Amino acid sequence: MFNDFKDLIDIFLVSFVLYKLIVLIRGTRAVQLLQGVIVIILATALSSYFEFRALNWLLDKTLTTFFFAIPVVFQPELRRALEQLGRGSFFRSSNQDEGLLAETIKEIVTSSTSLSKNKIGGLIVIEGESGLNDFTETGTGLGAEVSSQLLINIFIPNTPLHDGAVIIRKDKILAAACYLPLSENPFISKALGTRHRAAIGISEQSDALSIIVSEETGQISIALNGQLYRDLDEKSLQERLMKHMVTPKTKAPFWLRRMSKNG
Repeated sequence: MFNDFKDLIDIFLVSFVLYKLIVLIRGTRAVQLLQGVIVIILATALSSYFEFRALNWLLDKTLTTFFFAIPVVFQPELRRALEQLGRGSFFRSSNQDEGLLAETIKEIVTSSTSLSKNKIGGLIVIEGESGLNDFTETGTGLGAEVSSQLLINIFIPNTPLHDGAVIIRKDKILAAACYLPLSENPFISKALGTRHRAAIGISEQSDALSIIVSEETGQISIALNGQLYRDLDEKSLQERLMKHMVTPKTKAPFWLRRMSKNG
């Protein structure tokens, strides 16, 4: 009986660690690398079953080489895991107080409307369920509390951090001056500039919501799921942010929503 209980605890601990590792790499390039490894493992097993000796030898050597290369390929993810473990945040719950998120939304809306009135260009990316660690590493790390004053100052022209995107996770500004992938959608209006294309690009690759303030017109737009919604006022922007950031706990996972949309 005692051994059965220990086995249950053992299975639970292994499942929990695997879950935390999946959360850690979710939304990064490591996911695609992991999928590639799984494909190679399946191909190796099939080649062995059907006795394709040459192919099996090649795939087997490829796998062996890859396992030696794991520390290099997954270096950013391994570093983050060790940092989180050292801070004790690896085992911490990621639940967020809705009141704190509401205050964060207020600060984001205030800064966006102020940038709009002064026709100062801005690009703010708010992380969803898929991680944006790959993109925060291209900018300057901040780790600061979200405040309208800080966001406005970041985008003041000719300052060191104004060129690029600000990435926000919950109530923290992770980084500024981040580089984002540009959308390759051929149907995007040619009148839209780099900021809008970058905002749409990140929304195509993740479930992040991007806020764009046009430098020419002061118009506020958002990009979500590859779609651009233009000319938002203060109220509609706040409603969009509330829906994106303060989500019900019963919401389906990001990968399942994407599958349903594609299907």
